[in-house]
Amino acid sequence: MKLELRGITKKFGALVANDHIDLTVEAGEIHALLGENGAGKSTLMNVLYGLYQADEGEILLDDVVQSFSGPGDAMAAGIGMVHQHFMLIPVFTVAENVMLGHEQTKFGGRLDLDGARAKVREISDRFGFDINPDALVEDLPVGVQQRVEIIKALSRDARVLVFDEPTAVLTPQETDELMEIMRQLKQTGTSIVFITHKLREVREVADRITVIRLGKVVGEASPTASNAELASLMVGRAVDLTVDKGESKPGAPALIVEGLSVVDPLGHVVVKNISFDVRAGEVLAIAGVQGNGQTELTEALMGMQSRVTGSIRLDGEEISRKSIRKILDAGVGFVPEDRNEDGLVAEFTVAENLMLDRSTGEPFVKWGNLQRGFRDDFAREKVTEFDIRTQGIDTHAGRLSGGNQQKVVLARELSRELRMLVAAQPTRGLDVGSIEVVHTRIIETRDSGIPVIVVSTELDEVTALADRILVMYRGGIIGIVPGDTPRDVLGLMMAGEAPSTEGTAA
Repeated sequence: MKLELRGITKKFGALVANDHIDLTVEAGEIHALLGENGAGKSTLMNVLYGLYQADEGEILLDDVVQSFSGPGDAMAAGIGMVHQHFMLIPVFTVAENVMLGHEQTKFGGRLDLDGARAKVREISDRFGFDINPDALVEDLPVGVQQRVEIIKALSRDARVLVFDEPTAVLTPQETDELMEIMRQLKQTGTSIVFITHKLREVREVADRITVIRLGKVVGEASPTASNAELASLMVGRAVDLTVDKGESKPGAPALIVEGLSVVDPLGHVVVKNISFDVRAGEVLAIAGVQGNGQTELTEALMGMQSRVTGSIRLDGEEISRKSIRKILDAGVGFVPEDRNEDGLVAEFTVAENLMLDRSTGEPFVKWGNLQRGFRDDFAREKVTEFDIRTQGIDTHAGRLSGGNQQKVVLARELSRELRMLVAAQPTRGLDVGSIEVVHTRIIETRDSGIPVIVVSTELDEVTALADRILVMYRGGIIGIVPGDTPRDVLGLMMAGEAPSTEGTAA
């Protein structure tokens, strides 16, 4: 099925998220929609899927103009979407999830689960998915859950499939398997829109690439284009995609974690008796598929978890029982995974957010009085240094884009006098140009002799920054390996396979 979007415009108040976008996807084509976070990719696909109504423009399928009042209309027309965050009910079986919303009944009004099972088996056999229709979704690995999403779409006769950032929660091996599934779908004549900001994946699987920047189509590219060319189109300027990282000169262990366990509010042990150290002047990257204990570990390091056992020592001082305030005051910088929940106060201005960690003493507060002049000069300096796109330092942080909110957090934490930096997903929501700046600052922090922990689900980021890599799996440490460990080895570790002892570093 051929898909055509003509002049699609979508506004949210004064913000023009999509500005007269034209896009054509031919039948049996994998068309990548590439752009930085916030460029308007997902908004455009939500218009296509009927979740949003366009202010201008039209959607055509096989040259026929369509009108969708909701996702049901889009699905009926042959459009399916595989969302970044799966739309599955964990306690339902595969078959139950596939039939949800499109229930078929048998004589007597009973649900036709046998028909749903047969549909799952038919599609699973066709694409080699090997999925048990009676398996509970909560028991399936993330990569298999994504295949269930694909089966859901195909069971409703989708001939145009939209994959919205589909590799965000996959291991490298699962990503490779998804690429192969996309190629199989293409061979059956399915048209695919592949939304991503990952250059490697685009070049590997796409037939054509459309690049969106600030809500507008800024160009088309071939998969043979270099990463530098694609990044330049995304950002609008030349970008250095390599991290200029010299040899590390690590000192003695500065952070020592021994026998650390974390129990969540439901009583589940989410971090399981782990021990490791971080040396002065090194970057220890913590890798793993999202949801394997990384979040709880970083929160435990920052005093944000209440049910913690074990020891956390920074420069010989036990900090595991200290408050968040005392840990911050001790010189620990923290870039949280969720900037909105833990990193910013949305109702505070940019200037106020930039001084949050230092609101109790000089130079921001003197004799109990806020030094507004110093605060505002500091804020203007950091807005310029970190390229924070804002109307002014008095703008509320909640009115900034996600990427610019992240820059405020980074500017605040990297501008303090630090004894250690903990950065969780430090470049989430940033364009490749901003990533370049953040990576440079992290390496500068390391080179000044400060221990750095970087938690990231992006393997490219992990391998670019790490001197050593700690891989977590189901709350434990599957291994600690050198920073130059090959991606395929890291991918296997992320899936639970322990590395060979040869070449590992503890």
